[in-house]
Amino acid sequence: MKRYRVGILGATGTVGQRFVQLLEGHPQFAVTALAASDRSAGKPYAEACAWKLSGSIPESVREIIVQPIEPPLDCDLVFSSLPSSVARETEEAFARAGYPVISNSSSYRMDEDVPLLIAEINADHLGLIETQQKKRGFGKGFIVTNPNCAVASFAPPLAAVHRKFGIDSAIITTMQAVSGAGYPGVASMDIVDNVMPYIAGEEPKVETEAQKILGTISDGAVTKADFAVSAQCFRVNVIDGHMASVRVKLKITTTMEEVVDAMRTFPSLELHSSPKRFIEVTDEPSRPQTRLDRDNGNGMSITVGRVFPDNVFDYRFVALSHNTVRGAAGSAILNAELLIDKRMI
Repeated sequence: MKRYRVGILGATGTVGQRFVQLLEGHPQFAVTALAASDRSAGKPYAEACAWKLSGSIPESVREIIVQPIEPPLDCDLVFSSLPSSVARETEEAFARAGYPVISNSSSYRMDEDVPLLIAEINADHLGLIETQQKKRGFGKGFIVTNPNCAVASFAPPLAAVHRKFGIDSAIITTMQAVSGAGYPGVASMDIVDNVMPYIAGEEPKVETEAQKILGTISDGAVTKADFAVSAQCFRVNVIDGHMASVRVKLKITTTMEEVVDAMRTFPSLELHSSPKRFIEVTDEPSRPQTRLDRDNGNGMSITVGRVFPDNVFDYRFVALSHNTVRGAAGSAILNAELLIDKRMI
């Protein structure tokens, strides 16, 4: 199996560290380049990075010298975990220099010619890449994004239901972990013994990104899914794991058993980072729970529970995902595996 040389942009940040952790020992990828801000550039990664994840910095990257966040880098493709304030200009520079850019950043997610990808759901949206390259003059380079970490929790079960029965409308309430804010995240005096009912800019992302992911592609453009979404987003006092409470009104009348079956049978992929079950549905009345279920499928499964008929809409359920694995670095890595499988890298 061919191994591709990869670079990580924003390598010292929380999601950058998760990229490093998940790529250790990966059969298709070898980390050969790490890039970060000027204060880190020129230092060995072990010196530049204040490691915040469990375990220690992998030996394979400890002595790699951190580079400035600009091309060229010694790699075949780049993963980006850059903050939105610098991501747009930097990711374009790398794509224009011929690099495939697989981004966890928000800057390009809603651009009409950029795939917003959950690999199991809308792989056909990779057809936008050709349009993107022609429109932007990228040559061999391109940009592919994965969604907001909260959207990653509820878009999969919505996709399963929408594909079989059609969705007329959905109400989403998210309960999002503090790690979703990056390090150091939310001030302890704000979040300890508290729930915060506002995350700046989050609700518009939640309301629009799922519609793009579940939309259809034709003639080099995505037509967004035509169902309405209303969202409220809360920051809660857990480290990792985003939970969503979802209520859906369907276009086709169906039974609860058929709704559950649509989720359970929604196919996973046969890629290295794919979980055995993409959507795990639990019958336990008190599950999913963040601490107990966020690591299902090595953090790549979506765990759904409490599926019931709803008194206002048709059905309700709770969905949980690991926000820095499935909702960030793990999703981007899976997208890169898909691109290789489709021979687009």
